[in-house]
Amino acid sequence: MSAAPSSAPESGGDDAAVAVVSLYAKTKKIHPRAVSGWFAAWRWVLVWATQIVFYGLPWLQWGNRPAVLFDLAARRFYIFGLVLYPQDFIYLTGILIVSAYSLFLFTAVAGRLWCGYACPQTVYTEIFLWIEHRFEGDRMARIKLDAGPWTFNRVWRKAAKQAAWVAFSLWTGISFVGYFSPIRQLVPDLMQFALGPWQWFWVLFYGFATYGNAGYMREQVCKYMCPYARFQSAMFDKDTLIISYDAERGDPRGTRSRKIDARSQGLGDCIDCGLCVQVCPTGIDIRKGLQYECIGCAACIDVCDGVMDKMHYPRGLVRYVTQHGQDQKLSRAQMWQRVFRPRVLIYTAVLVLIVGALGTSLWLRSPFRVDIVRDRATLAREVENGQIENVFRIQVMNTTEQPQRYRIGVAGLPDIALVGAQDLEVLPAEAQWQTVVARIPHASAASAGPGVHPIRFRVERLGETPDADEEKSTFIVPR
Repeated sequence: MSAAPSSAPESGGDDAAVAVVSLYAKTKKIHPRAVSGWFAAWRWVLVWATQIVFYGLPWLQWGNRPAVLFDLAARRFYIFGLVLYPQDFIYLTGILIVSAYSLFLFTAVAGRLWCGYACPQTVYTEIFLWIEHRFEGDRMARIKLDAGPWTFNRVWRKAAKQAAWVAFSLWTGISFVGYFSPIRQLVPDLMQFALGPWQWFWVLFYGFATYGNAGYMREQVCKYMCPYARFQSAMFDKDTLIISYDAERGDPRGTRSRKIDARSQGLGDCIDCGLCVQVCPTGIDIRKGLQYECIGCAACIDVCDGVMDKMHYPRGLVRYVTQHGQDQKLSRAQMWQRVFRPRVLIYTAVLVLIVGALGTSLWLRSPFRVDIVRDRATLAREVENGQIENVFRIQVMNTTEQPQRYRIGVAGLPDIALVGAQDLEVLPAEAQWQTVVARIPHASAASAGPGVHPIRFRVERLGETPDADEEKSTFIVPR
């Protein structure tokens, strides 16, 4: 953080001067200028796409339940037709690995694409700025309004903006909680102030986080709180596409009339209008080179291209380019050939393999799960007719959303059999424990000998699409 030194000489008894230095500088509020262009249009496409998904998914129905619901109380996670349990944590790990490799890949190819177009901080800041623009006007109008007195005009505009921000933030918090509690019941409960304490907490917490981050902190989150800004350079190289100012073409900078020949005046193409700084959401000057504060939103490209069009100069004074491409004057085709280098191809190959493995695992995932534990309350024992008995507990988890019937069997020792009921019915997306008793005749026990012997339990799903799963366990023959 930059320091703002200020000295105040003080006279002491020995006439020594003492300099008081402030280590902190007051943050200057940034008022980004509205911009239009090709990259701005794409940024709004991503804003709409991400928010339609975020706000729309909780309202979608899948049968008699929400299409996406993370029911923490019941420990069930519903994603359209997929029902996941805490035991399926490996899939969350796979999704996180895919996200990490995707970030590595996009960063190696074109820098901070995620930050500039799809990061929630960028998206919500863009929405909040749009709301601010509607009530307070563009950049100069906002600066003038903030610097002026508290007139009725300023009060109503500020109040209306704050009301819109609060309403949007609360709806964002409600939508977030709607992923964990059915939103079609959540909203009526909210209107009647009948939410539970944790629901209230997360609605208000997530809403406050949205309000604070997108309304006030804005670029401070990207510059000082986000770790990605600090380690992004480790994923860049000289063939990474970054937003750069062409100093060789643009300098020396200076204002001029459209009618004069800039070269004859010893000027470059940059007219030093400062618009690239005014549109930057983090307030940097791209003409000073790549800086860690740059989030890659390309607003400076759009506004600079507009200026170049008005001056009848070629576009591209500020553009996406690689360092090698700019230094070696590579053509666009040559530059893109070097963008798809071994590093990028390796990231792509690993990402494809992980996504393929994750998708295959989900596709081949068994429609039910079986866990077997020995009943610790009952030891292996000899019962009537000299039979040896072991007691087990079997848990069958039905991962489908229809009731299922299962048949339990056992094998692994001669003449081993189950005693009592062997069929089990499990309700949709439920798990049920069943106590089973396995016995072997005295002769088989004598033949096997005392000790621990491996056996296999087979659980077969009955119905139109039969399936089976086997789990290993052990049978103890006492001495």
